[in-house]
Amino acid sequence: MQLEAYLERDDRIALPIGSTEQHAYLSLCTDNILAERVTVDAAEPLGVPVLPVLSYGYTRSFTAWPGSVSLRLETLVAVVRDVLDSLYGQGFRRFLVVNGHGGNTPADAMRRDWVADHPDAQVLFHNWWIGRPWAVVEEIDPVGSHASWTENFPWTRLPGVDFPAEAKTPPPETGLEPRRVRELVGDGSYGGLYERPDEEMLRIWQAGVEEVRELLEHGWT
Repeated sequence: MQLEAYLERDDRIALPIGSTEQHAYLSLCTDNILAERVTVDAAEPLGVPVLPVLSYGYTRSFTAWPGSVSLRLETLVAVVRDVLDSLYGQGFRRFLVVNGHGGNTPADAMRRDWVADHPDAQVLFHNWWIGRPWAVVEEIDPVGSHASWTENFPWTRLPGVDFPAEAKTPPPETGLEPRRVRELVGDGSYGGLYERPDEEMLRIWQAGVEEVRELLEHGWT
């Protein structure tokens, strides 16, 4: 009933998408936590509804780590398409997909095809960590990748887990075959420090929230 009333005055909605996958010493749900939280923090002051995060993505290379779950690419694309179809039928016309996992980018190509079949709708696809957040990362420390300090926020940590003090040297290459990737990457981090001060992480977070909020407010044509 609340959403019916909302649709009388607005047609925007946000869909966070992530992945359940190894993140070294961080939560398996790191990508889900970050995608959903940055979307909620951005949307709440605007009153735009945020759907629950789509918690499984394409992460084939990590399936040798227990708990890492990968959809097939065609499954991921089909699920996002079905979500858009369902919401479109209810009257939503402006969709912001906030992505928290690099492997999900094929869904960006799909949304372009979907919009071609729904010319009265708009779909934005946004990798939340790219853009302003990554500019802050590079100011702080340019060495960081998957499961490094760049994803170590207070809300992605696990209780009772300590982080190595030394930075990890990035592997020279990783390939794609899951068991080979695990052999080369070891603990799951792709290199750099494992943690940095919270005040630095909150600078990155604020940049991400502001960018998502700006898209929700002004990203529509």
